[in-house]
Amino acid sequence: MKNLDITDIRIRLVSKDDSKLKAVASFTIDNAFVVHDVKIIEGTNGNFIAMPSKQAPSGEYRDIVHPSNTETREQISSAVLAAYEKEKNNQ
Repeated sequence: MKNLDITDIRIRLVSKDDSKLKAVASFTIDNAFVVHDVKIIEGTNGNFIAMPSKQAPSGEYRDIVHPSNTETREQISSAVLAAYEKEKNNQ
């Protein structure tokens, strides 16, 4: 499996102390495809990302865009969470 070339990651920190939502990110693949509204959420086992989603008529949320395999999901997650930690530490 070829690794993605993630060419840019932008992090917007969320400053609500009581919120599990810690930041919202955008990332660019190959300087050509941008994914906005990736949420960085504090979970019981550490931070994780949630891909952009919308609410279906049934009330459940469905991802609008998502990786098609585990390796790609892990690569995106690692890159976005590392950028989040860097941005958080620069504050």
